Amino acid sequence: MDVRGALKEGMTRLRAVNTPSHTLAAELLLMHVLGRDRAWLYTNPEAAIEAVAADKYFGLLARRAAGEPTQYLTGKQEFWGLEFEVTPAVLIPRPETEHVIEVALERLGARGIKIDMVTGAPSPALRVADVGTGSGCLAVALAQELPHAEIFATDISPAALEVAGRNAARHGMAERVHFMETNLLEALLRDKQSNGRQSPLFDLVVSNPPYIAQSEGEQLPREVREHEPHAALFGGPTGIEMYARLIEQAGSLLKSGGILVLELGYDSAERVRAIIAALPAWTNISITNDLAEIPRVFAAQRM
Repeated sequence: MDVRGALKEGMTRLRAVNTPSHTLAAELLLMHVLGRDRAWLYTNPEAAIEAVAADKYFGLLARRAAGEPTQYLTGKQEFWGLEFEVTPAVLIPRPETEHVIEVALERLGARGIKIDMVTGAPSPALRVADVGTGSGCLAVALAQELPHAEIFATDISPAALEVAGRNAARHGMAERVHFMETNLLEALLRDKQSNGRQSPLFDLVVSNPPYIAQSEGEQLPREVREHEPHAALFGGPTGIEMYARLIEQAGSLLKSGGILVLELGYDSAERVRAIIAALPAWTNISITNDLAEIPRVFAAQRM
C-alpha cells in the first residue's frame, strides 16, 4: 500500500462513522505512524508503506473511529506554538485557552516585559500561579513569555503533574515552573499562613478550571465525555462552583494590583461576574470574547 491509498482509506473509514474532522484525523495519524509531516505526505503519494506501519495505522484508525481523541493516539497537541505531550490523564489543550495567555499578558502590561523600556533596568521578578495545570500548557507558555517569572502550577492529579513536569522539561522550563499536588491554591495558602506576612504574594493567577455542569455530561461529544478526565471537566452541579472557591483563594494570595485571569464556561460569564462583584477586594473587571464571540476569559484586579 502507498501513502495515497492509505490516506484515502483512512478518510473513508472515519467518514463512514461520522468522525469529526475525519480528513485531518486521517492525516495526523498517518503522519504520526510514518514520522513525516503533511507536506511529505502530499509530495510523496506513491511512497510505499511497510506492512507493520500500515497495520499500526489502521489500528489507530479503528480506535479513532471508536471515539478516542486523535491527540491521545498521537500523544501530542500544539498550544501557543509549542508541542505538548498529552495523555488521558490531562485535558487536551484547546485553541480558545490561548486567550487566557493573551489577556494575562495584556493585563500585566509593562510588568510583563523583562527589561524596563525606559530605564533599561531589569523588571521586578514576577510570581505566577497556574491553578489546575493539567498538561502544564498555561504554565509553560507563560514561562516562555515571562522570562523573569517564577511559576507555581497546581493540580490535584499526580498523573497530570507527571505529564506537566515532562512538558516543562521538554521546553527548558523545569527550573522556573514548580509543580504542586494540591486542590486549587490550598498548599500555597498554607505556605502563606505558616510564613505570616513574610510570605511573598503573587502578581498573576491564571486558571482553566473545571466548568461544565454535571447535568450537561451527556451533551458533550463522545470523545470528551468518554475519554477526557472528568475531574478536569466538571465543576459541580451548576458548573460554576469552582469559581467561587478559586476567586476567594486568589484574593488571599494576590498582591495589591495583582491580576486574576480565568477561562469561562459557556453561559457562565454573568454568574462569575456576580460572584466577584459581591466582593469588595476586586476592580477593573473585564470579560473577553473568543473568536466565536463567546465570552471566554474573565479578568479582574486585586485592589
